[in-house]
Amino acid sequence: MRHRNYYVQHKTKKNRIRWYILGLPLLFMSIIAVTSLFFSMRVLENETMAPNLYAGERFVFSSYKFYSFIPWLDMEKGTLPFGRGHIILVNLFNEEDHTLFNRILDKALRFISIQRFSLIEQNQNSFVKRVIGLPGDEIIMTNYLIRVRTQASPYSLTEFELTEQNYTTIIPTLSELWDSSLPFSGNMERIVLKDNEIFLLSDDRSNTNDSRTWGPVPIKNIAGRAVFRYWPLNRLGRP
Repeated sequence: MRHRNYYVQHKTKKNRIRWYILGLPLLFMSIIAVTSLFFSMRVLENETMAPNLYAGERFVFSSYKFYSFIPWLDMEKGTLPFGRGHIILVNLFNEEDHTLFNRILDKALRFISIQRFSLIEQNQNSFVKRVIGLPGDEIIMTNYLIRVRTQASPYSLTEFELTEQNYTTIIPTLSELWDSSLPFSGNMERIVLKDNEIFLLSDDRSNTNDSRTWGPVPIKNIAGRAVFRYWPLNRLGRP
């Protein structure tokens, strides 16, 4: 009887070890696969969003990939999951170059290494920007001052008056001889956004890698919104 009990205990322990070896990695990968539809993590690579966000900071972005799996969810036709002043991730050409399996492995490695290592290079066509204009808005910029007239308003307001988000911008000082027709001169002719377009800007307005050079961005190219900054620890919280 003692020998039988020992055998049962040994078999139970062996099954438990087998579960740890096989089951836990599968469970972890399943969690990563599911959460990748709803969340993504990203390191800010540059200073284009200074003085509010800095290079090296790490963020959790809500992901809008699950919209493509649910027929009745359409950002272009329904309520937008982001608003004025929000920090978003835009995939400029709406490209996806890697298989789902490779993306899951990449997310697992990024999670374990706190975004220090990756199997996939971050898409060079992906950018972190701030939402300034929404569909139907009329936008004009003079000396880096953005004024927006919404469809429901007879007059225009500054970008700061139209959002509850608290942020500041870096305004460069340019020579008086600088050509005012150039995007980085701080001037932009009046434009009206279409029903499927938004207008994005860098917080550092000396950087023109935004809608001043791209033009309005299609809503379908928005990949997600920054919801939490988890590194560095002394800046933990909402961006």
